[in-house]
Amino acid sequence: MASTEENFPRGGAAKNSAERNIVVPRSEVDNLFQTNEHTETKKRKGAGKDDGKKVKKSKTDALMLNVAGNTVEILHAKNVKEGMLFLGCVKEVADFEVTILTEHLNSDEADTEEVFSLPRLFVPGMVIRCVVAKVDVGKSGSQSIQLSVNPKLVNKALSSSSVKAGMVLSGCVESVEDHGYIIDIGVSGSKAFLPKNSVKDKHNSPEVLNVGQYVMSLVDKVKNEGRIIQLSVSPKTIAQTFAEEDQGWNLTNLLPGLLVKATIKKVTKHGLIIKFLSNFSGQVDFLHLDPEKSSSYKEGNEVRACVLYVDPTSRLVGLSLRSYLTALGTRVNTAHPGGLQIGQVVENCKMTALHHSSGGTLELPDREQAFVHKNHLKEVGAESNENRTLAKLEHTCRILDFCLIDQIYFASLRQSVIKRPFFRYHDINPGQIVEGKVSVLFNRGMIVHISDHIKGLVPRTHLSDILLKNPEKKYTEGIKVKCRVLSVDPENRKLSLTRKKALIESSLPLFLSFADARPGRVSHGYIVCIKDFGCIVRFYNNVKGLVPLNHLSTEAIISPEEFFYVGQVLKTKVLQCDPEKERLLLSFKEAVEGNVEVPDFDCDVGKKVEARVLKKLVSGLEVAILPDDIPAVLPIMHLTDHLSNGPLLWESLQEGDTISNLVCCSKNKQNITLTKKPTIKWALEEGILAKDFSEITVGMQLYGWVKNIMPYGVFVEFPYGLVGLTPKSAMNDRFIADTTTAFELGQTVIAKVTNIDEEKRRFLVTLKQSEVILPVGDQQTRLTNGLQERRAVAEMLSIRENNDLRQQLSNLGIGQKMKLTVDSVEEAHATFKSDEINGATITATKQHFIGQKLSAGQKVTAIVLFVDILAAKVNVSILPKLLSKKKSLNEGSKYTATVQLVEKDFAVVSLGDTAQLTLIESRSHLNEVAVHESDRLKAGVTFEAEVIDPNCAALQGLPLVSWERNIHKRQRTASETHPTKGNCFGDVVCGTVRSVKPTCIQVTLESGVVGSVHVSEVLELDQLVRGIFPTSSIKVGSKVTARVIGGREVTSHRFLPFSHPKFKYHCPELTLLPSKIEASDFTPVTGTEKLDSYTVGGEITCFVSKYNPLKKSLEVTTDPNVTGTVELLAMITDPKDAGHPEKLFKLGQAIRAKVVDVSSKPQRLVLSLIEAYKLEKDSVCVGVVTRVQPYGLQVRLPFGGSGTVAVTDLSDAYKPHSVDAYSKDQLIKCYLLGCENDKWNLSLRQSRMNPGQGKQVKDREVLSLDSLKPGQIIRGFVKTVIEQGVFLRLSRRITGRAQIQKSTQYYISSYKILADTLPPNSLLTTKILSIDQEAELVDLSLLPADTEKPDVLPQSMGLPLRLVGAAKKAHDLKRKRDVSKSQQGVEAPATKKKKSKKSKVEDCDSGVEVFFREEENEEETKVAPVHQDQSSAGPARLQVSGGFSWDVTLSSLKPVTEERDGDSSDEDQDTSSKPQKKTRLEEKEAEKALLKREIELMNPTLRPEDDAAFERLLLGSPDSSLLWLQYMAHHLQATQIEQARAVAERALKTISFREEQEKLNVWVALLNLENMYGTEESLKKVFERALQFCEPMPVYQQLADVYAKTDKTKEAESLYKTMVKKFRQNKAVWVSYGTFLLQQGQSDAANALLQRALKSLPAKESVDVIAKFGQLEFRYGDAEKGCAMFDKVLTSYPKRTDLWSVFIDLMVKHGSQKEVRALFDRVIHLSVSVKKIKFFFKRYLEYEKKHGTPQSIQEVKEKAMEFVESKGTEAAS
Repeated sequence: MASTEENFPRGGAAKNSAERNIVVPRSEVDNLFQTNEHTETKKRKGAGKDDGKKVKKSKTDALMLNVAGNTVEILHAKNVKEGMLFLGCVKEVADFEVTILTEHLNSDEADTEEVFSLPRLFVPGMVIRCVVAKVDVGKSGSQSIQLSVNPKLVNKALSSSSVKAGMVLSGCVESVEDHGYIIDIGVSGSKAFLPKNSVKDKHNSPEVLNVGQYVMSLVDKVKNEGRIIQLSVSPKTIAQTFAEEDQGWNLTNLLPGLLVKATIKKVTKHGLIIKFLSNFSGQVDFLHLDPEKSSSYKEGNEVRACVLYVDPTSRLVGLSLRSYLTALGTRVNTAHPGGLQIGQVVENCKMTALHHSSGGTLELPDREQAFVHKNHLKEVGAESNENRTLAKLEHTCRILDFCLIDQIYFASLRQSVIKRPFFRYHDINPGQIVEGKVSVLFNRGMIVHISDHIKGLVPRTHLSDILLKNPEKKYTEGIKVKCRVLSVDPENRKLSLTRKKALIESSLPLFLSFADARPGRVSHGYIVCIKDFGCIVRFYNNVKGLVPLNHLSTEAIISPEEFFYVGQVLKTKVLQCDPEKERLLLSFKEAVEGNVEVPDFDCDVGKKVEARVLKKLVSGLEVAILPDDIPAVLPIMHLTDHLSNGPLLWESLQEGDTISNLVCCSKNKQNITLTKKPTIKWALEEGILAKDFSEITVGMQLYGWVKNIMPYGVFVEFPYGLVGLTPKSAMNDRFIADTTTAFELGQTVIAKVTNIDEEKRRFLVTLKQSEVILPVGDQQTRLTNGLQERRAVAEMLSIRENNDLRQQLSNLGIGQKMKLTVDSVEEAHATFKSDEINGATITATKQHFIGQKLSAGQKVTAIVLFVDILAAKVNVSILPKLLSKKKSLNEGSKYTATVQLVEKDFAVVSLGDTAQLTLIESRSHLNEVAVHESDRLKAGVTFEAEVIDPNCAALQGLPLVSWERNIHKRQRTASETHPTKGNCFGDVVCGTVRSVKPTCIQVTLESGVVGSVHVSEVLELDQLVRGIFPTSSIKVGSKVTARVIGGREVTSHRFLPFSHPKFKYHCPELTLLPSKIEASDFTPVTGTEKLDSYTVGGEITCFVSKYNPLKKSLEVTTDPNVTGTVELLAMITDPKDAGHPEKLFKLGQAIRAKVVDVSSKPQRLVLSLIEAYKLEKDSVCVGVVTRVQPYGLQVRLPFGGSGTVAVTDLSDAYKPHSVDAYSKDQLIKCYLLGCENDKWNLSLRQSRMNPGQGKQVKDREVLSLDSLKPGQIIRGFVKTVIEQGVFLRLSRRITGRAQIQKSTQYYISSYKILADTLPPNSLLTTKILSIDQEAELVDLSLLPADTEKPDVLPQSMGLPLRLVGAAKKAHDLKRKRDVSKSQQGVEAPATKKKKSKKSKVEDCDSGVEVFFREEENEEETKVAPVHQDQSSAGPARLQVSGGFSWDVTLSSLKPVTEERDGDSSDEDQDTSSKPQKKTRLEEKEAEKALLKREIELMNPTLRPEDDAAFERLLLGSPDSSLLWLQYMAHHLQATQIEQARAVAERALKTISFREEQEKLNVWVALLNLENMYGTEESLKKVFERALQFCEPMPVYQQLADVYAKTDKTKEAESLYKTMVKKFRQNKAVWVSYGTFLLQQGQSDAANALLQRALKSLPAKESVDVIAKFGQLEFRYGDAEKGCAMFDKVLTSYPKRTDLWSVFIDLMVKHGSQKEVRALFDRVIHLSVSVKKIKFFFKRYLEYEKKHGTPQSIQEVKEKAMEFVESKGTEAAS
């Protein structure tokens, strides 16, 4: 038991100091079975005594065992040392640190005993003894204290002889016996027993103690000199047991928790110094005095004390007099008194005591006590002023923690802590936007610290809107990031965040609960799971729902994983919701803008409504429009034109209030937005707006508000949801450096349209004051509206809250005089008191009492400048010039106004020497921007003001003035300053041509106004010829007579329809057509009427306006108000013209077009420039290939049509892989065959498109079965190959079939052989056998005999012929004749052996497939090659002809040579002719053959062909493993497995024991043999034998390679796992395993293996291992990951030039030129020797010469010269 106790898994209590809570890091509890005593104690209990305030010193005299100090202070965390003993209190219990309890069970029943988790053994509030196991400093510099309750550490000073009866010891249950428990008390040589009847007294129930449970026990009996100890656990007895002197206590074995009788020796301000056990001194700090007796302690009093802590090194003992500790055995109450929460900010606290070396004591409003550590009395780095702190009447503090052992709150007075927005996890809400710093980036995601104690996890899928491959490139430690909270679990301190931009910037409502997900609502969610039946989407707080398949998209989706990915953010609409069952049915399809159902209610933009407040949000109000309760939103920015009034109005409104005078300003598919901005309401009422993008015109003025501010400009939103961009250059008349300081979000502005992009539906506006015109009196109107809003807020707040102060403040007005008393005077301001108004802050700035001598208590008269009711603040002035008698004002009189006070949107000014005050707007213009600080309106600024109303009621009697500051303005033209009367519709005017453009003519009229003539209004229709440019007939400077046909309105510059002849025009639209000028009954024609006059198919004249290269369309115009479009396919008839279609048509050119589609609502005109205006059968048109498929093409046609081209219609002459000649977006010329189901059948045959050319058609079109005849030879494309045969596509509709036996002349076992050889779309020649007209079946034949073409299967496959009838009988007879001849012994021995082997193979297949093929010419009959193609043979089939691949190191083995031609010819001669009489010539030939044979036998490089030859060679080279392996392969060619095994065994016995490598080669060959032909058992036996005779590691490696090469990945991986355990110190094993994993595509597993390798191998091998794995990543895995690994290693070891060289080689092979050059630039700046840098420069130059340009080569040379110059003579040498 003693030996195993080292690994005891019980935890120590984590300690809290006054400066911070010290928590044991969980990451250190990885190996619970290690024998380190320090790490075993990491069970986290959160001990309270280490929470920080423990007494330190005690008084002493000459006879004392320990010396006590003169002062008493708490124990600080910095004074805690290893080995100190504490009495702690369990604060919290972790439930994951219980894994090794069975290690301590030293009995036979250990396997059956139950293991209990820590929450079963420890509970919060339990008082325990613990020892400081380790004191460490974390990464952040904070202290970490680790404790242990291990009895061996707590009681290590005790021995079996020192244990006495009556002692109270702590221990843990070691085992449960029949009559009691064995208790481990940590005393060596002692066994402690606790009877069960003693436990019953404690629990009063049959419940038993659990193994590992902590117990505080009393020693009842000590037997056998301390070897046997009997214990009891009666709480009453223990609570009355005091430590006695005769028990032998000393400073070495004194334990915390002991009860002692003590005598007070000294009473101090900060605590007591007491004496106990005769010779001990200790101290009691002020936190552990009994609160009820703290004032009655006197020297000499007897007290009951409990030892709190013991420091053996400093001989310091701390004690407590608190009753809950002196009655030891009871648990400490864990409830927080007063109900205060951790992190709560408490006001009105009083400082009751201050201890200079410890801290202060606060009395909270509920009479509870709180302790403030001395470090928390002041800010970090600030000087402490204890007197000021103590003298301050009231304090505001934040509760940091509640210490259980001290039973007191810990608080902080630091303002930085009090104002911290997030102090604990309870302060964070889901959906909230938070900012933090990145602290850790790892595989699962990223840790972000929101504050010092709060951190959250950003999962890997939430690092961005898309899955980041290399997140480390985007995020680095320490950068600030903005996140949105997904979920928060305060109890478990878990926080989940997201960095997805779509979620962070989402303006849609958040689903924080299932109740929020009401049907019809739309919100952003993210996909967490993709199933076959749909997608699971999650929102916030684990609210999730299902999007079924039919709601994923508007198109049918079968496989969702092909279209969606996990982590994707999408708009989602709620279809159904059941909050009780937490079920949610969602839809992506319905959330798409075009598919969202618009709520059916009457709330048009511009309509006045009333609304009731439903909910107050941070961004505004959720309201319900009355009386139908239509949901809508009212943002704060839309409450007022004055942004400073927005928060006031929001504060004054409550849920249930009704708001009137609201106007709907925009409405979309999701919600309705209301506004209360007076300026926007006025603009909506007056109609100064554009309802749609089509109504926006250049020069139009619009009222809107700032929606977004970007560095390049400002986005302005207008009613009806229109948004325009103001570029940076158009924001002000002067240059603006920073756009964020120019305007505020929500600010009301007036804008003028400057540019319109109709293609992208975007427009630009300007906010320059010189470009926009404000209505007269705008400044005064805004002022009165803003003041009315503030008065309404004041009245509402004073009435609603029934607040006397606010009522009194609301009665104060600007300019009112008050009697005040000076309260204090400081350098910048003075404060006053008023007898009439109590509680308000009355201040005057320095400039308002300058020249006045003020002192506290002085009585003064002041004048009110401004009143802020919400803040209860009054600004006053005591300047004499403002307090003098007021002079009367006259309307129209002008005065010099001086700014006295500026309050955001308002300013208080005085008018000359009249002593009159008034209010003005702080901005004289809606768009005013303070470019420089000097431009801002501030106190002391003067300007000229004109009195409009001396006594304005709207200003509560103050004068109303107009004023304007000096700003840079553009000089307006005379026509702008003095608008002319304008021209009416139909007026005939004269003017001079100012400019001529292709599409319009500008004419300056006699009135000075510039008019415009559209190109269609220049020439009459009968004068228009195709291709003419009408405007070219008019010359600049010529005089013309025109007639007004339209124009733009004077006030808004809005183009009006032509049906408003009574309106006056400022920019007239003119016509030069004589027919219109001379017409007497001239009436206007609107664009709608013009469109209605067009008919589909009709031909009209139009003019080229512009070509859109993005949309590839031509815009044309027929009228000033009518614009049409021509798509590319309706523009050209030849695909060659598609390259530059704009060259075919010039701007302003007259062209003739046919109407394809026309509509007036909405306005739409589609035209065609080709002869056709619709698709017709048997016509030719141009199309665009949209998709290329094996069976044909999909084509987009003009006029919205589409069609398909079958593979048989691509050409008149079929070609293999004919579809490869086409690509997506290619333009082609098509012939329209016909239309079926809105899809056209197309043909690309030239015989169709150009029938008159008469070119020969090689593959005729098969239109029907009637055009086919039996016996006809025809070509077709393979459609599919199945068991029923080969199906050929003969035409678009006709498919024929060739049965398997009619497809090839070879015998095949499966149709899959044909399927592999004939992929779809293969071109074949076939013969028609029969045609079944009724069943519409065509039987085909692919046999060579029918098609006169080679067989579809190649001869190289070695397949047997399919012989039938007489051919089969002849073949059988020939084979029998060959066998009989071989038995007669006529042939050479080698030939006989070969033939016998062949016959053997025929009779018994041993794994080598041998067939015969007989060609038509019998003289060419050959034996088929014995080997098979490697791709067709499985791994278990022996590939004989390629040799026997034993090992990668034996690659030099040559394959078996085929039979020589001479032998074959001899064989053929012998078998096909009769023996003849040898002539003399034949005898000479025989002698030559014999000589040749002798030379061959003497050639050592020639491979033997029989057993005798092998045996002869082995006699000469018995130790050659290569020869033995060839001998084995020779047997395996004949499938003689046993003979091959026997050869291997002979080789192992014959080869000398000194030839280890040769023997290893044979063992590897034998392993290969057993792997392919043996069983698992036989392979295992060979492997075990090889391990006995060879070095184990190579044998393991070779077997792993064998497994890997034969695709036995499971066996290989299992073997590798064994190897890395057995040879963990061998670097090659780890690298080999890593190679295997990366070859299998297991990149993550390889990364984990690398981490294991780095832990197992010596530190000096780490760099090389990482480099090796980096090379493997480049070769088999992810090159980016390999690059990162090398980069990390070389950052730490920059002088490893060998690794730099390897890195460069890899990057040259796998990286881009940019990356390689960047790497070279890094290398040449290394701090290494000059010689090495020269080497790298040389490589750099070689690389540039091979891959670079002359310029890049020169740059390298220049860098080299710079290096030489910098290094001087050292580099030159």
